[in-house]
Amino acid sequence: MAPFRPDIEADGKFYLEVFPEYAEGLKDLDRFSHIIVLFYLDRTKKHHLTAHPPKFNGRKEVGVFASRSPFRKNKIGMNTVELKKIDGNLIYTSPLDALDNTPLIDIKPYVKDLDCFPQANEGWLND
Repeated sequence: MAPFRPDIEADGKFYLEVFPEYAEGLKDLDRFSHIIVLFYLDRTKKHHLTAHPPKFNGRKEVGVFASRSPFRKNKIGMNTVELKKIDGNLIYTSPLDALDNTPLIDIKPYVKDLDCFPQANEGWLND
């Protein structure tokens, strides 16, 4: 099981590996401090339309689309991580909550002016 939001200071090497033929697509990505990583939750066997967020120890139920549960019909995971360095086709990052050998769907640069909304609320998390 992948850790829930791994500690930013967790030990280990965390990296993404793209196929060598896609390495050219990493050009200038290392100029960004953070990236958005989309991956395929290939080992999730079940899906639900509701979820029980861990913060509430099973005392709250929300719709799966109002959660970050991995038990989704679409099986797409997402993390925003710090980009530490790129070496060839390897992208070294801060910890992410994907298992080893999880298929990578896409990588996008995190752009503060596009991806950060300071006025956003926290929805049901404020309950």
